Amino acid sequence: MQSTNKEIVLDSQTINDRVRELGQEISRDYHDKELVVIGVLKGAFIFMADLVREISVPVATDFIQVSSYGGSASSSGKITLVSSPSQIIEGCHVLLVEDIIDTGLTMQWLASHFSDQGAASVKICSLIDKAERREHKIKIDYPGFAISQGFLIGYGLDYDQQYRNLPAIYHLIT
Repeated sequence: MQSTNKEIVLDSQTINDRVRELGQEISRDYHDKELVVIGVLKGAFIFMADLVREISVPVATDFIQVSSYGGSASSSGKITLVSSPSQIIEGCHVLLVEDIIDTGLTMQWLASHFSDQGAASVKICSLIDKAERREHKIKIDYPGFAISQGFLIGYGLDYDQQYRNLPAIYHLIT
């Protein structure tokens, strides 16, 4: 099932180096704040696991799952909350962790959702920024990599729930 044509975009060492840098930057910014890191399932779980191990300040972790794709390869334009975090958000500084941001719809919705729940602040960390596909204005406070072209798989990114386990990031070649 995993024998597909793919072309490497980011090797595991490049990813690890950038995740370490992001962890250091986040640690500096949150050294005196109550930080809750919330991963957006399913794609962000690998990135988030590596990222929180690089954060040197106390951190609570949780997850949220939303859907804007349904069974399609493109967004439906409607956000559905699939599962909420159990962590209390009110008064906390929330860092949303996402694998890839393209249109910005999901992140815009999530930032508003947590602000409405009384978060002291909401910031965004994304491994991949596909800004050329942006339709909704958002700020990625902690960007990993800007990649403009291609369908990406690996390191949590999937195609039809496959390829998340690859240790690097690849373009899927059809």
